[in-house]
Amino acid sequence: MNNSVITFPVPANEPVKAYLAGSPERVALEKELERQSKLVVDIPIIIGGEEIRTGDVGQVTCPHDHKHVLATYHKVGKKEVEMAVKAAMKAWKEWSRTPWTTRAAVVMKMAELLATKYRPILNAATMLGQSKKI
Repeated sequence: MNNSVITFPVPANEPVKAYLAGSPERVALEKELERQSKLVVDIPIIIGGEEIRTGDVGQVTCPHDHKHVLATYHKVGKKEVEMAVKAAMKAWKEWSRTPWTTRAAVVMKMAELLATKYRPILNAATMLGQSKKI
């Protein structure tokens, strides 16, 4: 049994960034929007940590410009769904046996990365996928 007293930071909202012209967050976002606008991302199916490409693909386009393809994704069939169910059951068994402190630490690290390193990437992808202008 773990007799440790674990404390986590008090939850707080992320600071609201103004994205003013010339600000670091605006420059990073504009750069990322430009980069992503030139890409067509291949989105595989990921089951149990393994990338699967079925060859049966669909396209993700900008809502305001259906000719602008942002990504192609691989469609799943019955086989992939069954594989995913098995992988999810296995992952649940492992994750449910992981101590809550470890699970909480994983979630805290994800939140930190989303709020810092990956913020401009996520914001740009969201903006392109929802036809939002800066």
